[in-house]
Amino acid sequence: MRIVLTHELDQAAELVATEILRQLDKKPKLVLGLATGSTPVGIYRKLAEAHQRGKADFSRVHTFNLDEYLDLPAGHERGYRYFMDEHLFQHINIPRENIHFPPSEGSDLERRCVEFEERILEVGGIDIQVLGIGSNGHIGFNEPMSSLCSRTRIKTLTDKTLTDNSRFYAEGEHQPELAVTMGIGTILDARKIVLQAFGAKKSEAIRATVEGPVSSSCPGSALQLHPATTLYLDPDSASQLRERKYYERAQQLQSKLRQEGRL
Repeated sequence: MRIVLTHELDQAAELVATEILRQLDKKPKLVLGLATGSTPVGIYRKLAEAHQRGKADFSRVHTFNLDEYLDLPAGHERGYRYFMDEHLFQHINIPRENIHFPPSEGSDLERRCVEFEERILEVGGIDIQVLGIGSNGHIGFNEPMSSLCSRTRIKTLTDKTLTDNSRFYAEGEHQPELAVTMGIGTILDARKIVLQAFGAKKSEAIRATVEGPVSSSCPGSALQLHPATTLYLDPDSASQLRERKYYERAQQLQSKLRQEGRL
C-alpha cells in the first residue's frame, strides 16, 4: 500500500487522471472500475478534458461501476447511472455498450450479479479500480462486517451510510436502503487500485484502513492485501495516521527514484 499525501483535491485528481491516461496510452482496451460520489468528480473532469483536447480515446475502453441503488430507474437524478453520465460518459467517446453497472432493477438479481462478474472476466479483468471510502470504512457499498472475499451482491445500507448520504435527498424524499455492489473480492481482483479520501470525517476510516488490522469491521483494511494500491490523501484525512512522517519520507524518496527513471 502506497500513501500519497497531497495538499489539495485538485492535485490528487491530477495524479490519478494522469495515471489512468498513461495506462490508456499503453492499453487502448483499458478496463476501468469506477466510483461515484463527490470524491472522484475531479478525476472524471480531467479525463473528459483530455478527451476534448484530443489527448485521450475511450472508444475501446470498458467501464464497470462499483454500485447502484436498488430499484432507482436509469434516468433518476439520484442514481449512479445518471451521475456517471453527467460527470463523465456524455463527455467522452465511450460506446454505450461498453458501460456496465451491476444489475439494480427487475428480477433474477442473483443470477445477473454472477453475469456481471463474468462480464468483467470476459473483457480481461479490471485494470484500474477507482475507489472512495465511507466514514465507516466501506468501499463500494461493502458495509462493515462484509466478507473480505465477497462478490457482487445486494447489500443493506447501514444507518451510518444512510445518515451520511441523506444530504443528497430532500426532506420527505425516498432514500433507498438497498444497493447492489461489487464485492470486496471483486475489488481486490483489480490489477491496480487508487483510492482518494478527503476531509477530517474520513480520517478514522483511513487510520483503520492503513494502520489497523485487516478486519471486516473496516472493509477498507482489505486493501492491505492488495499488491498495487495507492491512497491519495489530503492533510485532514491523513490526520490520524500515526506513521504520517514515515509516509511523507517514503513519498519523497520514491519520487526521487521516479525522477531518476529508476521506477
